[in-house]
Amino acid sequence: MQTLHFLLDGFLVALAPANLLWAAIGVLVGTAIGVLPGIGPALTVALLLPVTASLEPTAAFIMFGGIFYGAMYGGSTTSILLNTPGESGSIVTAIDGHAMARKGRGAQALATAAIGSFVAGTIATLALTFVAPAMVRFSLHFGPAEYFALMMVAFVTVTAVLGSSLPLGFASLLIGLALGLIGTDRQTGVARLTMGFPELLDGVGIVIVAVGLFAVGEALYQAARYRYETEEIYAIKGSFWMSREDWSRSWKPWLRGTLIGFPIGALPAGGSEIPTFLSYAVEKRFAKHPEEFGHGAIEAVAGPEAANNASAAGVLAPLLALGLPTSATAAIMLAAFQQYGLQPGPLLFESSPELVWGLIASLYVGNLFLLLLNLPLAGVWVKLLLIPRPWLYAGILTFATLGVYTINNSVFDLALLWIIGIGGFGMRLVGVPVAPCIVGLILGPMAEQHLRRALAISQGDISVFYNPFTHPLASGLLAVAIAALVIPMLMRLRKGAVA
Repeated sequence: MQTLHFLLDGFLVALAPANLLWAAIGVLVGTAIGVLPGIGPALTVALLLPVTASLEPTAAFIMFGGIFYGAMYGGSTTSILLNTPGESGSIVTAIDGHAMARKGRGAQALATAAIGSFVAGTIATLALTFVAPAMVRFSLHFGPAEYFALMMVAFVTVTAVLGSSLPLGFASLLIGLALGLIGTDRQTGVARLTMGFPELLDGVGIVIVAVGLFAVGEALYQAARYRYETEEIYAIKGSFWMSREDWSRSWKPWLRGTLIGFPIGALPAGGSEIPTFLSYAVEKRFAKHPEEFGHGAIEAVAGPEAANNASAAGVLAPLLALGLPTSATAAIMLAAFQQYGLQPGPLLFESSPELVWGLIASLYVGNLFLLLLNLPLAGVWVKLLLIPRPWLYAGILTFATLGVYTINNSVFDLALLWIIGIGGFGMRLVGVPVAPCIVGLILGPMAEQHLRRALAISQGDISVFYNPFTHPLASGLLAVAIAALVIPMLMRLRKGAVA
């Protein structure tokens, strides 16, 4: 009952006219960005971090929530009509969604994606409403040792999942940890790695790193890969109305996709890629006509799209309750919290309940906006695909540069932005994922602080981290981190031995 009371208070915040406007703007911007190939929600939120610095935090996060949900849906439009996923969670949708478009059923594919996103988003947000407070109650048992162990879980899982190579993922994490060391040591007051620049005494700005890696680096990378070829866009034909057979073949995949997407999204190694692929496999297993998969099966669009949007709500659960990012977008959202001097976790629910519950309530509202706006405006989103790519990338670079400069009116910040952006471009060229770098930058100083506190309390006894009798939570979390590191390595070795 207390949770429902908080949620009702959240709706009072979310339904305020100004916040409704920010939710609508977030949904529109998120969908538009999700439609554009190669431009995902992480880049969008990173790009808007400098612009929203003057916004009130609740309004900013309501808009970010709309962007997150909108981009998850928007990626399906490009996947279906262009066979180019706008973000990683829409890769699976492209397989059968584009096949439906080639058969002239692109409208029905977009319809089942939109309705499935609404159904899954609503159910998953309802689950988020009750799961996040439960996580908060669980985290109240955490001390410095437990928080350090939790951050080790975050380091290992994000590094292992977000990237094709474990060594390259850890290289990105180490870069982030090194950037996090720059500045003045909080306990000793000694300057570290500032190289004589007084501008670095307060550390490297999280916003500068986020915009540099995700906006500048991504735009340079996409521009370098741009091919001067005409891409074939399949026009939307006919009505969006789904037939009775389409409805009967879609509603079960919507529910199954939701059940798959939310819990996996909430796991430290979740994200949106795993549940969408898993949903595709499950739907093929349950399908009456599995031979249609790969050739335009509507279940193969309905299930993965539902899993995609449900995982978005799942990602927010550990982020809000524990401060644990499980995807690239969650890492940027964590940077946004840091920008406002906020730390997600149990204290956030106590210190800023209007922000947390206003954000959760706005997800219900934004999800409804998605359904009401996206079907009528599908033709408008398709026209965005006609924007010349050089104009798009030039606009992103200009917007990122101006946004960072307006924070402090500092030329040093601009130089740092472009150094980091070019570094991000180089990381992408060699396949180094950038999300672990952001996680290392944000959580690294916090992990160092909790490590020092735990050792000070235990008077230097390192068993405080692994003794299952005195600190069972810390030892259990470290065991999870070790398992997340070792098990994939053993599986790869076994696969190589079998091959």
